[in-house]
Amino acid sequence: MTEQLQRLNRLPLRDDLRGLTPYGAPQLDVPILLNVNENTHGLPESVRKAITASVDQAVSGLNRYPDREFTDLRNRLAAYLGHGLGAENIWAGNGSNEVLQQILQAFGGPGRTAMSFPPTYSMYPLLSSGTGTRYVTGTRSDDFGLTAESAAEQVRAQAPNIVFLCTPNNPTGTALPLDVVEAVYEAGAASQAIVIVDEAYGEFFHAGTPSALQLLPGRERLIVSRTMSKAFALAGARVGYMAAAPEVTDALRLVRLPYHLSAITQATANAALDHADALLANVEAIKVQRDRIVSELLTMDLKPAPSDANFVFFGGLENPHAVWEGLLEAGVLVRDVGIPGHLRVTAGTETETSAFLDRLRELLAAGIR
Repeated sequence: MTEQLQRLNRLPLRDDLRGLTPYGAPQLDVPILLNVNENTHGLPESVRKAITASVDQAVSGLNRYPDREFTDLRNRLAAYLGHGLGAENIWAGNGSNEVLQQILQAFGGPGRTAMSFPPTYSMYPLLSSGTGTRYVTGTRSDDFGLTAESAAEQVRAQAPNIVFLCTPNNPTGTALPLDVVEAVYEAGAASQAIVIVDEAYGEFFHAGTPSALQLLPGRERLIVSRTMSKAFALAGARVGYMAAAPEVTDALRLVRLPYHLSAITQATANAALDHADALLANVEAIKVQRDRIVSELLTMDLKPAPSDANFVFFGGLENPHAVWEGLLEAGVLVRDVGIPGHLRVTAGTETETSAFLDRLRELLAAGIR
């Protein structure tokens, strides 16, 4: 036991938090960072200038609290999402993780259960434990897929209060058919389960892949979560949001901290939404590199999962950690998500993607697989 852990254990920490490890990926200083699914293209100059001007205007009023209801932002987010949504359907927080935490605070807690289907986003169990919510898991097929029949059967068996469905799923990148969402929602009726469809990477869907936003009408227990970290290149600004029935946003007002979205955050997000077209043009460029990675990995006799996200999860490796280290030696950092035989790589710029693919070919040719 490390000295740091010994000191921690001397504190009167909650028993259910003992032994847990904080969420996080390696933060290493290397030239090519392809490990945490950031938007590697950055902000266009026109958007940067617009955000700077918006923030500069907000700074003049920092002696006052921000709009507690972040009204302008909710209106802009509703207009961006479409689907007949209004400001009353929208809620936002400091990253989608805060929104998910608020949902758990409102609908989870002691005596209640949250469920998801690993491998999936590793924050779900941490958010659950942090809110005193029991966390249970379902199972996926060997190819990491999830059918409507299987998901519904598992939800009926577990009778959770909250269900997380991540699509495109992190770390696999695979999208869920809408019949899975519909089946889980119906299966959760007996336990009045809140169903959260986490579409953090929704803007990277292949053309024709539908969003769960279209399922919201008439389903008051359904929530669709989004973020501005990925498609909008605002990972450093921490802006996440969700769309749901108005009564869900009312529930989250009961647990939110006062003035939880700063004036700076609101100004940044509003300016970015005003320039959504410029930012989404970069999304299309990223999708090209994602599809390129999938195609070229297949030529290397590796096994990439079909990806609707801005990253690619691939298998066929005998020693993924050795491959991870070999890439790192060349200044390319990817993610070892702890799944045997697999790694995950973010789709970078054309130059970054080429560096990853070239180095991977070198490693495979050297017998490191």
